[in-house]
Amino acid sequence: MNSVRRWTAAMMPAALASFGCQLAQAQSSVTLYGVVDESVRYLTHANLAGASSLGLGNGGMTESRWGLKGVEDIGGGWSVFFKLENRFYLNSGQSDPTLPFFNEAQIGVRSTSYGQVIVGRQYNVMIEGITVGGYGSNAWIPYDFSFQPEVTMTGGIWTSNQVQYQARYGGFTFAAGYALGGNAGNASGNAAAAASTAYGSQIGAAFAYGPAGGPFSLGGAYEASKDSVNGAAAKAWTFGGSYTWNLTRFSAGYIVNQNDAGFANFANGPFTAPALNALKYTDFARRRMIMGGVTQQVGNVWHFAANVWRTLQDGKTPARNGSAWQYQLVADYNLSKRTDVYVEGDYAIYRGDLIGAQLQGVNSVGLAQKGTQLGLMAGVRHQF
Repeated sequence: MNSVRRWTAAMMPAALASFGCQLAQAQSSVTLYGVVDESVRYLTHANLAGASSLGLGNGGMTESRWGLKGVEDIGGGWSVFFKLENRFYLNSGQSDPTLPFFNEAQIGVRSTSYGQVIVGRQYNVMIEGITVGGYGSNAWIPYDFSFQPEVTMTGGIWTSNQVQYQARYGGFTFAAGYALGGNAGNASGNAAAAASTAYGSQIGAAFAYGPAGGPFSLGGAYEASKDSVNGAAAKAWTFGGSYTWNLTRFSAGYIVNQNDAGFANFANGPFTAPALNALKYTDFARRRMIMGGVTQQVGNVWHFAANVWRTLQDGKTPARNGSAWQYQLVADYNLSKRTDVYVEGDYAIYRGDLIGAQLQGVNSVGLAQKGTQLGLMAGVRHQF
């Protein structure tokens, strides 16, 4: 009996180790990733008195973030994947208070032949259209930094409760998404009840064409969102393209936002109803933006960019009409494969109701309080 016990004691660790190896081989691969970005930013007309500000930014060229993503091959060209991502302020160590703790939270199924389906909080199709169409500004960096005006025109990048299908066939890329509002109808079963179930929903599609590794791309998107309380509509569409000659990239795009009179609340988006009001997103019946830019890559370490945006606003009343010109210059230098330093300058001219509106990016940094605003920024960014 003692020999049996000794044999069992000797063999059990080896058996458990072997079993553990088999389990490890069956587990998904999981990757920790992120961006840490810190900047110093100077801004004129940063308050109602017209004073300037100088301080550390809540991010810089990008907002700092960390995340987990993983994938498991389930055979036959199919795989299951997930992504969880948190955005945080480096200066305080706190999560961005304007966004959920996991600002992106999704799971999906991917096929090498049929594309992929993603469920959860993720990019909306407007951003998908601009990204795959290749006409977003400063395309060598991720979206969401402190001065990227087209981000505001996309409705804030992210949508919750969304199911999205994406596929690429040859040179064509396609995405279609639907976000469920989650509102129940009443018991009468009439048309009004059916319509109320669509309150807070969003539907959209994006497309692009561009040969892989080719010199040009064209794309566009359409998106319609329903107010979470009354079902009023907010619609947006965009189209544009880019062309790369040697190491020089030219891009141009057009974006339109159109709101019904009652649109003021979209719970599936990144902004609360008070935030939409504060950012003057509910002031306009229509906004139109045309944008263009030139990016010059020099060797493997330098990127230079010049961008311009022109925005026209038709207010819900004449007093809310407005317009804006915005200009930007960027220089970025790669210290290594994962670390870069940059300087950025931007100048904006606001007229009418667009003074005080957010036309700079996702972060509510530096809302203009006078007719003009100058911003200067320098920072360092590390990706892991």
